[in-house]
Amino acid sequence: MDGIVLARMHGVANTLGGLWPLVHLASFEAVFGPKTDRWLVKTVSGLLIVNGLAQLTAKRTPEGVSQARRLGLGTAATLAAIDLVYAPTGRISKMYLLDAAMEVGWIFAWLRQTPPVRQKGRSYP
Repeated sequence: MDGIVLARMHGVANTLGGLWPLVHLASFEAVFGPKTDRWLVKTVSGLLIVNGLAQLTAKRTPEGVSQARRLGLGTAATLAAIDLVYAPTGRISKMYLLDAAMEVGWIFAWLRQTPPVRQKGRSYP
């Protein structure tokens, strides 16, 4: 898969995932359980939106795709780690295990995407 296409797809997922609890917290809590620290939900939401927008606006250059790849891998790995540490213990809803599966999918997608090679004076296709 083209790196810029993957960046856009992951950017949409991160942006929508961040917007969901901000737009309709009740449905988010219905799926993932009630939240006591709503400030934390809003903080994570904001960070996901910013990450998603950075991926959506990544330049079609080797540097732009590399940056989107690093951001995508870091975001997915962090979310998966939190999901896999705290969902099995019951600290957060078991529904987060589904999120972990999705995040692992993003990690594999990024790992399968060959990092772009910088060629002097050329843009990424």
